Amino acid sequence: MSGLGKGILTASICKLLQLKGYKAIPLKMDGYLNVDCGTMNPFRHGEVFVLDDGSEVDMDFGTYERFINVPMTRFSSITGGKIFQHIIQKEREGRFLGRDVQIVPHLTDELKDWIRRLGDEANADFVVIEVGGTVGDLENSYFIEAIRQLSYEEKYFMTIQLTRVPSLSKGEPKTKPTQHANHLIQSMGLRPDAIVCREDEPLNQESIEKIALFANLRPEFVYDDPTVSTVYELPRVLNDQGITRAISSKLDIDPSPADLTSWNTLVNRIISPSKGEVHIALVGKYTSTKDAYASVYESIIHAAAHYDVKPVIDFIESAQLEESGPSALSKYDGIIVPGGFGKRGIEGKISAINYARTNSIPYLGLCLGMQLMVVEYARNVLGWKDAHTSEINNETKHPVIDLLPEQKSIDKKGGTMRLGAYTMQLTPGTTANGYYGSEFVDERHRHRYEVNPEFVHDFEEHGLVISGRHKDSGVVEMVEWPNGLGIGTQAHPEFKSRLEKPAPLFLFLIDNAVKRRNRIKNVGENKTKTN
Repeated sequence: MSGLGKGILTASICKLLQLKGYKAIPLKMDGYLNVDCGTMNPFRHGEVFVLDDGSEVDMDFGTYERFINVPMTRFSSITGGKIFQHIIQKEREGRFLGRDVQIVPHLTDELKDWIRRLGDEANADFVVIEVGGTVGDLENSYFIEAIRQLSYEEKYFMTIQLTRVPSLSKGEPKTKPTQHANHLIQSMGLRPDAIVCREDEPLNQESIEKIALFANLRPEFVYDDPTVSTVYELPRVLNDQGITRAISSKLDIDPSPADLTSWNTLVNRIISPSKGEVHIALVGKYTSTKDAYASVYESIIHAAAHYDVKPVIDFIESAQLEESGPSALSKYDGIIVPGGFGKRGIEGKISAINYARTNSIPYLGLCLGMQLMVVEYARNVLGWKDAHTSEINNETKHPVIDLLPEQKSIDKKGGTMRLGAYTMQLTPGTTANGYYGSEFVDERHRHRYEVNPEFVHDFEEHGLVISGRHKDSGVVEMVEWPNGLGIGTQAHPEFKSRLEKPAPLFLFLIDNAVKRRNRIKNVGENKTKTN
């Protein structure tokens, strides 16, 4: 079934191979007919993840990059729409020499060529392929057929099946769904070399032996995939169970366990931090769907692990702040307003930003969160009460946020924003420059609007710090409050944050959140002593 965590399992296997000294590149196959994820609603599909090359891809790519700390490219993503578009384009060009073009062999051959080409061009030892969806679905059947062919054509090939083992009551795991799922995938010509089981409780030996018997496997090739404290713990869980034995038996590699010493140090900081908690409010539009902010959430985790603290993250619906007001934000040590589209909840976000600025609460604005930071400053510091982004109000006399010039003539949606990695130049001596430790930095973008250059001089005269500009065009990329407690960036630094290398702006947020927490704690202790 879908939603079991195939992406996390794929990333974990890549990480184990990486820690054993091999280069493993993930590849994701998704059956939907969208060419990419750019037009998908976050409520339905979760976060749209953006790569350096501007590709809008499935959120699993964020998991891949956060685990293996290697940037992916568009060639690691194959959707049904993309491969069909590719095939039809070749047919229109006459490249099939008059043949009737079929799923087998033409489409499956294209898929196999794509996989091999990715491995060759990345100079990888292994390509780890995740087939999205559910076994038995029509929409991924041609992917599975291509994998079946590949499994017989390649000398070193391994198939791992991820299944669900539910428990009707404690101590009663049910293996029948896994037996049926395995029977189904074998009927399609694929014989799994290992089975990984998502479960409600650890598998007992009887369940393991039953699964192994029906799947034609030895029991040591059936593995638990339990619910863990953090997804980053899964490589350790699998490594401890000896999954490298199964991998080495099929791929002819060193069978010894991976060395997770440094990785486990970071994981342990997530599970059992030694320096207390910080409370972070994430104020957004899609808070009922946590996957919509997956990279933001994980970036907070990364930075908090760096400072050895536990982040307590509350998702706050911005529309609710329009009714209740922002005073409930007083208990937080830091506030984030992430990216988004549309007008719902906009005024709630602006009120949250104003509350953070006027109460010296550390603030981080991402994309729209930066744009609204500029709007709030224009309204409440410059006194332009009608100031707004033209995305929401195109009648305002102060469109402090406006369309990028190249966007004004575009009437399509998919793949038409400013996408991918761009270089910005940071202003020396600014807070952002201090946390990045560099003058020139690359961050990924996904937006159509920017700070209107007509008003930049006015902002600077009233104290707003322009801390980053596009290296070539001079477009404003980053702003700061004069007190250094608020930073907004047009980019999406969450797309480049890694457990082993946290995003600098999230380090800024957590660092200052910890300092705020400590100041409040010290004030409270001093009052107690005085009394």
